[in-house]
Amino acid sequence: MSNVEEPQPPAARQLPGHIAAALAGAGGATDSAGQPWAGRSLAGDDAKIHNFEDDDGTADAGYVAAVASLREGRGGEEAVVASLATARVFIPIVAQLAEEEETAHGLHADKQADMALVTLKAADGRTALPAFTSAAALSAWHPEARPVAVYAARAALSAVAEGAELLVLDPGADVTFVVRRPGVWALAQQHGWIPSYNDDELAAEMGRAASGFAAIRRLELLPGRGVAARAADGSVVPGGGAGPELQVVLYLEDGLDAAGVQQLVAGLQAEWSRNVLFGERVDSLEIKLRRAPD
Repeated sequence: MSNVEEPQPPAARQLPGHIAAALAGAGGATDSAGQPWAGRSLAGDDAKIHNFEDDDGTADAGYVAAVASLREGRGGEEAVVASLATARVFIPIVAQLAEEEETAHGLHADKQADMALVTLKAADGRTALPAFTSAAALSAWHPEARPVAVYAARAALSAVAEGAELLVLDPGADVTFVVRRPGVWALAQQHGWIPSYNDDELAAEMGRAASGFAAIRRLELLPGRGVAARAADGSVVPGGGAGPELQVVLYLEDGLDAAGVQQLVAGLQAEWSRNVLFGERVDSLEIKLRRAPD
């Protein structure tokens, strides 16, 4: 995906408890059947994940259907995130050298290696956690990463624990879908999520704040220019982008000079920033100014 850079070297820190447990349940260096992970193809029988009985490593059917509906214009981003509520995903875990020793010949050899989550850096500098809907997609992206199967809600909890504001589904695949911060939080808490540009309660709250500024006649919430994503084949997907997710159109009365407009927008943004609902439900926004019709 163009707005997500290469994987970042994982920091040396303890894995979230549920990820560590899932990793331990997978057998550490081997799977629960005693077979080593090294050299696994993640195809056919190798794709079976023992933490999830009868799991063949393929993508969740509900997620696949929701993404297909989104691409065809029959469904929205909220349906894709809703499908993740019960979906299994794979988190990539990689070995990271924690300690090394010098041999008798002056060479350095691995003495101890920790396992660490892989994170990404988004174009705006934020940290993102990658997750994969299939074992094959993870293997294609990072052949040396170990797939740990968890429910997507648990992956969202891992993102929060890692300080990641974005959950990136299937980076490098045909369709990469980014769950933005409010969606990540909702998924982690197993709550429903509504995109900010479709949120009537949020619109009402933001409108009440704007009513304190006489020069604002009305406002309108629309999808931001960062909502759409681009698939590998070049087609536009109307959702799953990294943001800005919300466009706020302010209709202003005539007569304001540039300084007045700047002061008004700054004051309005300050009002919104103090609003709890706004903080919970808005990931990123852009403001457009329009002259109010006579």
